Amino acid sequence: MSTLNFTTDSTTDGIRERDFTVGDIPGVLWSPAPGTDPAPLVLMGHGGGTHKRWPAMTGRAHLLAATHGFHVAVIDAPAHGDRPVSAHDDAEVAELFRAREAGEPEGPIVVRYNAHLAKRAVGEWTATLDALQERPEIGTHGPVGYFGLNMATAIGVPFVAGDPRITAAVFGLHWPDALAEAARGITIPIEFVMQWDDEHIPREAALALFDAFASTEKTLHANAGRHKRLPRFESDSAARFLARHLRP
Repeated sequence: MSTLNFTTDSTTDGIRERDFTVGDIPGVLWSPAPGTDPAPLVLMGHGGGTHKRWPAMTGRAHLLAATHGFHVAVIDAPAHGDRPVSAHDDAEVAELFRAREAGEPEGPIVVRYNAHLAKRAVGEWTATLDALQERPEIGTHGPVGYFGLNMATAIGVPFVAGDPRITAAVFGLHWPDALAEAARGITIPIEFVMQWDDEHIPREAALALFDAFASTEKTLHANAGRHKRLPRFESDSAARFLARHLRP
């Protein structure tokens, strides 16, 4: 089992922030101020082309830690942030930009590349959760949630499908092609977001992924607008959803 090693430790405005590594996987853990009772853990994934400290990640982590008292952990996905980039990664990204410039559909490239990344990232999330649960302020008996959109849905769906420790999850903004089969194995409460006018993900595709989840409690949030125009209030909704299921 890999060991979690903290490399920085600071507290600002009541939120404790610690960079860590699990083996060669870099991450960051946001927590309520030291001295508080053990709290639930939220694992949060970042989108493609971003990293663990992307402003959206930091903002959502502070919301979850400050408002609901959660621990929130984010790790860099393969080929992102402080992770090495291979020739295959460079080729896939170049192909994506070529298709975008040519006005060709991006979906087939994104689906293929995200599935490739997920094959590595699922095991990394498992190792990270194992290590985090060794911490006394988290422990092995507390509830665990997952929050990840875009690429983090491509990684999160197979991860959550295979790990019974996850209590509730927020997904969205992805195609069903490589995920529908794993989604059929997920029965925990799900909140799912989509953009009704998404220029990349057809409406029918987003609805097909939502429909694939076997959860008896699942909620669909469909917002008007294009792919990158997801309203910020969806972060508040996700936080309330996770609080409802992690702090019943």
